[in-house]
Amino acid sequence: MRTLQEPRGWPFVVGAAILKPLFFLTTKPHWVDGTKIPATGGCVLVINHLSHVDPLTAAHFCYDHGRLPRYLAKSGLFRNRVLGHFLRSARQIPVERASSTAVGAYDAAVAAVRAGECVVVYPEGTITRDPDLWPMRGKTGAARIALETGCPVIPIGQWGAQELLPPYSTKPRPIPRKTIHVLVGDPVDLADLEGRPRSAATLTEATERIMAAITALVEEVRGERAPAERFDPRRAGVAELGNPHGDERSAS
Repeated sequence: MRTLQEPRGWPFVVGAAILKPLFFLTTKPHWVDGTKIPATGGCVLVINHLSHVDPLTAAHFCYDHGRLPRYLAKSGLFRNRVLGHFLRSARQIPVERASSTAVGAYDAAVAAVRAGECVVVYPEGTITRDPDLWPMRGKTGAARIALETGCPVIPIGQWGAQELLPPYSTKPRPIPRKTIHVLVGDPVDLADLEGRPRSAATLTEATERIMAAITALVEEVRGERAPAERFDPRRAGVAELGNPHGDERSAS
């Protein structure tokens, strides 16, 4: 645990007042090595994606370790007057998928990191489609942000959120309380790639390093070995379903 250093603002005050008691009643957090997240300064947290509840559990984790998370959030959420006001006040980043404004979301994420923010990205782009919920093939958005800014990329492996809210489900299972395991790793080393042109090969290599680091952490929290080959939904002919929070598809 670490004390929050930056001003919370009313959205995080309200959110913490509502969510922390709710999580206390429904989950048992098992946080490991959270102090590996930089206490200050711009950084990108990269996390495997299991459930629609992930952004809330990640926010709880970040808040408990002294950082306020910024997400790439589906632009449609901002069109609701109340929710949109809340998200803008919390400085979340709207994403227009499959449109020319997707570049604006990337620019906004880069600007947030350069301003010292903690940006959370789910590199898979959506909840994993792997049949056994292992991290699947990653997209390049997190790598692009990291290589552009030179910021630390902190890999995180999590497990247990899928028990609270199964993948792609809208029906939570709050009883009994679910243990949420979160393990933070050392920064992903991308230093040798920062001076290279932003070619497809460079971005693919950076993304593979990020996904390998995340997968190793998930293996540790699960106590199992991941498949030798990462699941690729396109190759498997599986549709990728959208996710309203932390979706980096438009930045890939």
